[in-house]
Amino acid sequence: MSDARYPFTAIAGLDDLRLALLLNAVSPAVGGVLVRGEKGTAKSTAVRALAALLPPVAVVAGCRFACDPAAPDPRCPDGPHGPGAAAEVRPTPLVELPVGVSEDRIVGSLDLERALADGVKAYEPGLLAAAHRGVLYVDEVNLLQDHVVDLLLDAAAMGRSHVEREGVSVQHAARFLPVGTMNPEEGELRPQLLDRFGLTVEVAATRDPAERAEVVRRRLAYDADPEGFAARWEQEERALAGRITAARELLPRVVLTDAALRQVTAVCAAFEVDGLRADIVTARTAVALAAWAGRTRVAAEDVRTAARLALPHRRRRNPFDAPGLDEERLDETLRQHADGDDEPDPDPDGPGGPGGGPDGPDGSGGGPDGPVGGSDGGPGGGERDGGPQDGAPAESPAGASALGGTPAGAGTPAEGGRGPGHAPREASPAPAGEPYRTRVLRVPGLGRGTQGRRSRAETGGGRTVRARRPAGPLAGLHLDATLRAAAPHQRARGRTGTALVLRRGDLREPVREGRESNLVLFVLDASGSMAARQRTAAVRGAVLSLLTDAYQRRDKVGLVVFRGSGAELALPPTSSVEAGAARLEALPTGGRTPLAAGLLRAREVLRLERLRDPRRRPLLVVVTDGRATGGADPLGDALRAAGLLAAQGTAAVVLDCESGPVRLGLAAVVAAALGAPVVALEELRAEGVAALVRSARAASAGLPASPGRTGLPDLPTPPSRKAA
Repeated sequence: MSDARYPFTAIAGLDDLRLALLLNAVSPAVGGVLVRGEKGTAKSTAVRALAALLPPVAVVAGCRFACDPAAPDPRCPDGPHGPGAAAEVRPTPLVELPVGVSEDRIVGSLDLERALADGVKAYEPGLLAAAHRGVLYVDEVNLLQDHVVDLLLDAAAMGRSHVEREGVSVQHAARFLPVGTMNPEEGELRPQLLDRFGLTVEVAATRDPAERAEVVRRRLAYDADPEGFAARWEQEERALAGRITAARELLPRVVLTDAALRQVTAVCAAFEVDGLRADIVTARTAVALAAWAGRTRVAAEDVRTAARLALPHRRRRNPFDAPGLDEERLDETLRQHADGDDEPDPDPDGPGGPGGGPDGPDGSGGGPDGPVGGSDGGPGGGERDGGPQDGAPAESPAGASALGGTPAGAGTPAEGGRGPGHAPREASPAPAGEPYRTRVLRVPGLGRGTQGRRSRAETGGGRTVRARRPAGPLAGLHLDATLRAAAPHQRARGRTGTALVLRRGDLREPVREGRESNLVLFVLDASGSMAARQRTAAVRGAVLSLLTDAYQRRDKVGLVVFRGSGAELALPPTSSVEAGAARLEALPTGGRTPLAAGLLRAREVLRLERLRDPRRRPLLVVVTDGRATGGADPLGDALRAAGLLAAQGTAAVVLDCESGPVRLGLAAVVAAALGAPVVALEELRAEGVAALVRSARAASAGLPASPGRTGLPDLPTPPSRKAA
């Protein structure tokens, strides 16, 4: 297989992506790039191509941590390296982080068995050591566990990696350029993690047929002859590499004037970003832009471009806000704080002169294969495996057809129909009520799923609850249990002095209990009986609140909707709760209430998900008033379907949406068949439940009720709401 990478200058379009990567190559202090976009848009190809442009690095010969001979790390585990140490030149490293990577694989690890049993302190470097002075590329960064992402970004911010194991400490330099790519359809990064990436770029394939044709033409040419294709772009690659080197040399001489700094801080204040990291990143990016353009002073246009790259992902105010920036407001803020005397003239002979832009002859513009695509153009290479799918239009979201509803049978007037022989009316989507903090719903028992924040589980983190003999490689050391296991055998082992004689059979590892994430599958009643009493806004607000709770607790979510004559999977289980919120907003109501069909559809979804991810436990949330209609025995069919779910041990909660002075209590009957608690819509708010508990406690103590803490978890279902 050929080692020739797709040339960076051959990538068509994607101007913002190429510029953001190049600015980080000029100034790694910018803090990396997060690339968001649909699949097949050359995100991975662009990152891999950038590494080939970076100049090689000089390292101390034989050092596994790539120490700089001119300034070696005084705490390098392979050191100390004395002055005049032999040096060698290595290509700039590109380290790719797999999605399923463990914490030990990232930071490195100590061999505890050798350290304790043989007395040997053996440290194996991790991926952070391999990425030092290079590029760390994380594909699908949004699918990594949060603590892993935070670990990476902390190391990138501090420039060092720390390994702590039972009192033994190792640390080494870890300065690298972090680049993450993600498809927002698969779930968003949380705002606190988004903030740790310096810049963010949104990419999408061009919809222009001519530009797409050029993308495909270049890709096919590369696949047919990688070495020949790369050779045809060699001159452009050398020119761009030279420009990166020149900009790096110019960077220390670039001046950020007081006027430019005021514009930076004014823009960040105008967009109400949290903290000061945005101001610092924007300033560093503006300086890098000036150096890239060959200027020694930062101009207003540099600030504008820097803000457009550094601020969008820092403006999210709630979990369902999409990153973005109002460019009209940006321009207005810059005009208000402009200083006409601070605009320098560009150097016509510098890298920013004629033809020096990112689309010029030394950039990624025209070349042997013809003109480059437009500013929103397509990719030049494959996503991940470099396949020919680049630039393909995004597929329609799975389950989107369910938003239009299923054909509804003849409904009663109470269900939104017009009587026999007439199609039922379909209510237009009503806006959801404001989300609120909900009562915590958890799966009972102890799981072993992915680390999260909902249900109890054995996890890699959390508090230690007991010790056990390791079944495989030692994952961690429970020191107290290890010593207790070894103590009775010291005389038989011929112990002398104070040294403890250990054997591998004495080693014990801790069992830690924390919280796991779950699959929260909503089964939503969208029939006419739900809309007829004007409860749509309240119900949608409740489900949106539960979606927000699922976002905060790191859950996957899915949405089954039943109405009319059947049930549809409106949202397949996904980590993107944003997609769930979008589907909820567009959901119509009306028609009969095929509750049995909804429960059976949910059962099938859970069966398939158990095959895909057997460790993730489900939580079924049934949102209904229980008034099943359609068929000879609609309620009986629903109860039998609920019994099938209960027989499988499916954890469930029924959210009772019935309202009015006369209530039939059918949701409680369904809950009894599911073996699940029932929660009334008005009882879902954590504040309301906590207030009831405070009142009860105050009454029992003979004290007046007073406000206090809210959101108490795991409150029992009130007896009045329990199913018989």
